[in-house]
Amino acid sequence: MRQSLEHLQIAVRGRGLVEITDRVREYVARQSIEMGLLTLYCRHTSASLLIQENADPSVKRDLERYFEVLAPEDAQRYEHDAEGPDDMPAHLRTALTQVQLSIPIENGALVLGTWQGIYLFEHRRQPHTRDVVMHVMGE
Repeated sequence: MRQSLEHLQIAVRGRGLVEITDRVREYVARQSIEMGLLTLYCRHTSASLLIQENADPSVKRDLERYFEVLAPEDAQRYEHDAEGPDDMPAHLRTALTQVQLSIPIENGALVLGTWQGIYLFEHRRQPHTRDVVMHVMGE
């Protein structure tokens, strides 16, 4: 069994979904692992990871709008605001999603559905560089 670990740096302009599927696929292809498991881990408390439809851009827009309603910026709602009014809503959005994904590898490729893509979901308004750890194990 072999394993590999690499950090993926993702520059984001602000809140929203950033598709990272191609970059993750490239990493997996370089590992020459026919069967195994990829783990992705987002090292932040105000950004998360999703597997979501990547064919219709309206899915992204609807998800972003939904989370704006679910965890709105509202100074009256939250005590925590150490980094501004979008700080606590970002933490809530991360808590409602996930910071880790596991994706099987079969025949050297990610086992994703036809319309599935991998996304970093940025929950802050400011530009950031996010770090996602990619770890693969297999043969």
